[in-house]
Amino acid sequence: MRAVVLVGGEGTRLRPLTLTAPKQMLPIVEQAMIERVIGHLADHGIDDAVLSLGYRPDAFINAYPSGSIAGVQLTYAVEPTPLDTAGAIRFAARQAGIDDTFVVVNGDVLTDSSLSELVEFHRRREAEATISLTPVDDPSAFGVVPTDDDGRVQAFIEKPPRDEAPTNLINAGTYVFEASVLDRIPEGRRVSIERETFPALVEAGTLFALGSDAYWLDTGTPDAYLRAHRDLLLGRRLGIPAPGAELDPSIGDGVWRIGTVEVDDGTVVRSLLGTGSTVAKGALVEESVVGAGAVIEEGASVIGSVILPGARVASKAKVEGSVIGPGAIVGQRCVIHGISVVGAGAVTASGTVIDGERVPAGV
Repeated sequence: MRAVVLVGGEGTRLRPLTLTAPKQMLPIVEQAMIERVIGHLADHGIDDAVLSLGYRPDAFINAYPSGSIAGVQLTYAVEPTPLDTAGAIRFAARQAGIDDTFVVVNGDVLTDSSLSELVEFHRRREAEATISLTPVDDPSAFGVVPTDDDGRVQAFIEKPPRDEAPTNLINAGTYVFEASVLDRIPEGRRVSIERETFPALVEAGTLFALGSDAYWLDTGTPDAYLRAHRDLLLGRRLGIPAPGAELDPSIGDGVWRIGTVEVDDGTVVRSLLGTGSTVAKGALVEESVVGAGAVIEEGASVIGSVILPGARVASKAKVEGSVIGPGAIVGQRCVIHGISVVGAGAVTASGTVIDGERVPAGV
């Protein structure tokens, strides 16, 4: 079976990280987000994926010159202009010549849900389209999907008030489509899947949905991006947190490392250290990811944070609950907290306090 993977967005909610890299190329615990998404497809028998590209397409094409990830053959469809979700699906599927049942996934969603089960349900119901659903505490920020006892979708309600939502099951961004769905999507313009395509399928009675309690996370905000790392580090998702990672109790409790790292009497707990990273004497790293080649200098502390490859946290600086971009430098005695994001190559002045801010790349 084939899949369309939506990776065309600009990732504005994750700026400034996405000013220098597409969102799906950002690492989550030392592995690119797109590789985690494609790997999940491979686990469920997908052997061909079409990447629906828009923003910085060369980043994907150059990163995978072999044209494959996890054994899944890649093809690329670059939108000439933004076409919105349904328009992008139609464009990519037509470009790739898809003419049979296929899967659609969002490239910024991490999930352990069973695609195999979703496809089987779709076929049993003889559906034209099937949506995967996931429960949330507050459905008011999402598309709510009430169904009948057979799983047939009764309505597609976009962002209802919390006290008026008929269910807490929301659109999880994974779909199984028959090729006939493509004929329902107008060509050459923006088409909203939530406002146009799904309502038409509801009216036709051919849209079904299946709920799942499996792990699900939209990684598109700084808070969610941090949470994805925490979930992998703290075992909320099964398996090792990253390819090549090994538990190393000689460094500290619950510490993973990839390759060779240098820890000079620093304290490291429940964290992952990437290849060639350094933790200097008197430094503290707790529930964090320190990327390949990153340096935590003497007396610095990094708590609940992500230090991307090549970044440096200078002596006696403090980083808590924040993301430091690749190659960035956090100045001496700098304090960064409050879900702040420091862009790639940025340099923060010594003694600066940054609370919930976005520091532009290269500043």
